[in-house]
Amino acid sequence: MATDSTGDFAGSTTSSPADLGAGDSVRGLGKDDLFSLVGKRALITGATGGIGGAIACAYAKRGARVFLSGRREEVLKGLAQKINTQEKNADVDAASGPIASIYPCDLSDRAAIDSMSARITNEHGGIDILVNNAGLTRDGLSLNMKDDAWDDVLAVNLTNVFRLTRGFLRAMLKQRWGRIIMIGSVVGFTGNKGQVNYVSSKAGLVGMVKGLAQELASRSITVNCIAPGFIDTAMTADLGEDVRRAVLSSIPAGRYGSVADIAHAALYLASCESGYTTGQTLHVNGGMAMY
Repeated sequence: MATDSTGDFAGSTTSSPADLGAGDSVRGLGKDDLFSLVGKRALITGATGGIGGAIACAYAKRGARVFLSGRREEVLKGLAQKINTQEKNADVDAASGPIASIYPCDLSDRAAIDSMSARITNEHGGIDILVNNAGLTRDGLSLNMKDDAWDDVLAVNLTNVFRLTRGFLRAMLKQRWGRIIMIGSVVGFTGNKGQVNYVSSKAGLVGMVKGLAQELASRSITVNCIAPGFIDTAMTADLGEDVRRAVLSSIPAGRYGSVADIAHAALYLASCESGYTTGQTLHVNGGMAMY
């Protein structure tokens, strides 16, 4: 089953218009302009979980139309209703369609992935922002790990991330603008006992980001990764208190991360202001691992 488990553990210069990438625009620094996503279309996978839902709400508040994907349709409907009634941006014309729409999808099913990308492209002409947040864990020590535990995790967390991304590339290339954001994990860099499949999939995302960034940068399409540390979500709340205390002691910031911390990072990477940032991993972990 695909969930949004990824990341839960999981002198001055003067710029001119010529300094901006194609498709980017000059803005003032007013609070209503910085990181504006007005006119952008964003697909967030794993939107039924804490991180995905927070990213969707952050994007909607900054003016994006958000397409919510996940397995649990009722949860998606609830999130869409919340966004459409509470997270409206005054600069978005609600008469032209809802701010949030749902696209239920099982990301372990290749046919379902292809169907979703085709449907969104047909209905909306493509997307501007893709957040690959959904993921799967099937933990166990390597000695006892079955082939299907390895195959399932790598399929959802790596292979099918590429498949979904590829489905939107043609439209992004044609419009000469795009933002692709992968939600990785600190364990993709540190490793973690009992999660060799998950760790491998998250480390693989970093390589995918670098390869795609090289190919797409000339068309003003950026590709980046966010590597969350220990984020306080419903999933991590289920861990034993001893585990939580041990993790907290390893975080110099002295607190667990919040879903808002990840959403803020995703907002920057989705914006025009991030146009010169590509092929990078943004570590959001309170200092528990430094690179």
